[in-house]
Amino acid sequence: MANRERKNELKIYLSDDEQYILEQKVKASGMRNKSSFLRHQILYGYVYDIDYSELREYNAALAKIGNNPNQIAKRMNATGNVYAADVKQVKELVKQVWDTQKYILSKQPYMKQ
Repeated sequence: MANRERKNELKIYLSDDEQYILEQKVKASGMRNKSSFLRHQILYGYVYDIDYSELREYNAALAKIGNNPNQIAKRMNATGNVYAADVKQVKELVKQVWDTQKYILSKQPYMKQ
């Protein structure tokens, strides 16, 4: 063992789930063993720090927006009429949802599978 190129040992503890995930990723990578896989990840892998605060804000806004169509539908059912202003409001709300979602997705890092 004195002729080893790599002399620094790394010892880590994994849960059963983490161990299973590691084994599956090693198999999928086609690498010989866990050590090779982990070295490759250390040298060439990426770590993403994703800020989900905008997504939480988006979900809160979406919940508020979701209440408006329910109120409009209730009013339509009660009166039997569909008002142009209500339809316009629903379309604006849907556009707001899509615009917000596009914005959030555009800020996420591109990850190649």
